[in-house]
Amino acid sequence: MTGLGYTLPALLSVPAVVVAELAWLRTGLFRRRAYWITLAIVFAFQVPVDWWLTKLSAPIIVYDPAHLSGLRFPFDIPVEDFLFGFSLVTLTLLCWVRPGRERSSA
Repeated sequence: MTGLGYTLPALLSVPAVVVAELAWLRTGLFRRRAYWITLAIVFAFQVPVDWWLTKLSAPIIVYDPAHLSGLRFPFDIPVEDFLFGFSLVTLTLLCWVRPGRERSSA
């Protein structure tokens, strides 16, 4: 198991999004309470849905084990799903907030 197919991109996506915010976009999203509440809501729905889709007892989605780290938490959910979830939701919100920030500062 190398983890290169899914784990490496998942691991790289988190710092890439964080660096994009802190060094380039600078929206201040990470300082907003609403952002962290949004992530909590997303993850609260992600856990049961992801568990249902990836549970080892009767998976609907089957990942190639050679492309995963093998870490599953909670309820058989590959940890890589949470990393990508963070990156995708955060990048989407950054792209949504950024144009509004440019208009309000003009």
